[in-house]
Amino acid sequence: METAEIWKRFSGEMKAYIRDRVNDPETAKDLLQEVFAKVHLRLGDLEDEAKLKSWLYAIARNAIIDYYRKSRTEVLFPEDVVSAEPETGKGMTERDCLLPLIDQLPEKYREALLLSEIQGKKQAEVAGILQISVSGAKSRIQRGRKLLQYGYMDCCDYKLNERGYLVGEHQDDCKVCNPE
Repeated sequence: METAEIWKRFSGEMKAYIRDRVNDPETAKDLLQEVFAKVHLRLGDLEDEAKLKSWLYAIARNAIIDYYRKSRTEVLFPEDVVSAEPETGKGMTERDCLLPLIDQLPEKYREALLLSEIQGKKQAEVAGILQISVSGAKSRIQRGRKLLQYGYMDCCDYKLNERGYLVGEHQDDCKVCNPE
């Protein structure tokens, strides 16, 4: 079977599958193109043509997972960020705002972020500690991260770039970490 034939037969179905999982229509189109580029390049690897449809869905699923991994706005926190004391002589940094911003979050998000991001616990561990489901823990962590992102935008005038990442420079007149 040729790539063009596979496109005619499955592109609508793949587009709907991707669109159901990705909110942005342009990103969904890009992912669809990426899926069929992989199909074209790897069509020779398909040993059993009867498994074509499940193979297509596996490629699409992996493309969606890769997209979310790349675009995730997860902030990685080094060990020294746990210290509430700003480093002397360097001025205030975005790290100095982290704990004050987390402290301002609603309790359920604050607890989830402290456990996952500061203490480095896995989401399943967070769920056990908070006595909620794993999906509930994931939701709280994701929502907490989003609220933290908004906190940086409000506090320190950070902006989201076109890829959804926080960008900007920390302001010494920050309203949260330097309230003087």
